[in-house]
This record gives sequence, C-alpha cells and structure tokens, in this order.
Amino acid sequence: MPQTTLRIPTRGQGLYEFTEQASSFVGQAGILEGLLTVFVRHTSCSLIIQENADPDVQTDLKHFFQRLVPPSDDASMRWMIHTTEGPDDMPAHIKSALTQVSIGIPIMAGRLALGTWQGIYLFEHRDRPHQREVVLHVSS
Repeated sequence: MPQTTLRIPTRGQGLYEFTEQASSFVGQAGILEGLLTVFVRHTSCSLIIQENADPDVQTDLKHFFQRLVPPSDDASMRWMIHTTEGPDDMPAHIKSALTQVSIGIPIMAGRLALGTWQGIYLFEHRDRPHQREVVLHVSS
C-alpha cells in the first residue's frame, strides 16, 4: 500500500493547505478507487477539510477558535493546570481534541473526491513555528 509523510512548516496559528500535495500523491499511487487516509502525528494541531476559495473563511475559523479557547493566561482559563509549555499549549491540545487528527477521503476515478471548493488543511494551534508531519496512506 502506498504511503508517504509530508513535512509541513508552520509559522504560527492558522490553516496550511496541502491539497495539491495529497492529490499528487494519489495520482502517483495509480489507484482508481479507494481511500486516502490523512493522519497528523501531533497533539497540538489538527486536520480539517474546509473552503479554499475565500481566505476570509480561514481568518474567521482561526478567530472563532481563539475566542472559543483563549490562551491559558486569559482570566477565563486560569483553571488550566498544564501551563509549563506556554499559554498556547493546553489550548492547542483542546482545539485539536475538538477537531480531528485523521481524515478519510474517497478516491474516485484516480482522484480525490473533494468538492469544488474543498481543501485539505493542517490547522496549527500553536503560536511559534513548527515542522509538522502528516502521513498519507492510500488503500484500495
């Protein structure tokens, strides 16, 4: 079964699209029908499929999650115990738990069965830059 690991550099919180890399991998696998499993190997970022036409969607999502789960140094979050890795760390774990670390995408006619405006994103929840690993696995 074809498998690869993408390394996605991040520059802080936000969405990082890698649809093109995943589509290319599926094309090279030569499988007409099957499933692409996408898995991120970290606990402070996640994966989402989201609109890739209007960048305002990404901005709004980022701001929504920042409001939903503020940093641990925010007065509303003083209940947090895990704070030794910085005020963005435990909130990043919570955001990851609210989203997903694995996505399955059908392969039809040798291509990802994504909708017209759907893109695959790594959702970085930490403030500082990271090198994230995303495993792609094709099965038929």
